[in-house]
Amino acid sequence: MNVNEKRHRRRHSVIFKSEAVMACQVPGASVSGVALERQLNANVLRRWIKEAQRKGALVRSEAISSQEKVAAFVPVRITGSKPSGEAQRPIRVQVRKRGLRVTIEWPTTVSGSCAAWLRELLG
Repeated sequence: MNVNEKRHRRRHSVIFKSEAVMACQVPGASVSGVALERQLNANVLRRWIKEAQRKGALVRSEAISSQEKVAAFVPVRITGSKPSGEAQRPIRVQVRKRGLRVTIEWPTTVSGSCAAWLRELLG
């Protein structure tokens, strides 16, 4: 670069910034890799991510990737029981992946087989 030439700071649109930040939220994506693809400095992209987090525009990427990797079972304590005359509601499981949503209803009377199926699915 010639000494007399001035460097001009690049300006990026809000859409460009938000797309770059959202690309970093994809499980397995690296900030450095996303920055290289978009010809950005990784530190600039990290600053955009922090700004978006401060504004509450997104959830931390670690939280998203851990939820998407493995859905954990949460222990639930059941207190009391319903009278036997009342109809029991089925177990309802919703699975979402790549824009597809599947809802499965399982009778509570065979909840053990539902748990085994979920272990197999998530295993």
